[in-house]
Amino acid sequence: MNRNKVLSLLGIAQRGRNIVSGEFATEKAIKEGTAKLVIVAGDASDNTKKHFHDMCAYRELPIIELENKDDVGHAIGKQMRASLALTDEGIASAIMKLVNESAN
Repeated sequence: MNRNKVLSLLGIAQRGRNIVSGEFATEKAIKEGTAKLVIVAGDASDNTKKHFHDMCAYRELPIIELENKDDVGHAIGKQMRASLALTDEGIASAIMKLVNESAN
């Protein structure tokens, strides 16, 4: 995965107000159906990762693990963030495309 491109897209999404971050806001976006992609920090607690993976699997929502809390937070101009949800379909699909390209 091209790490810098993904982090850059997160910054663009934040400037466009297409991101909700933090556990409670992310969970709310998932339950309300506004989340298009969920990102969980790789160094988040096992319980947090399992919680979001289970929620996304139930709702058939894509989820990826990315870097660490510092990098995720820095990309969106905030402090450490363990989870966030993208609410814009275009940016979410662009990030998924980058992730899928690196998987191949």
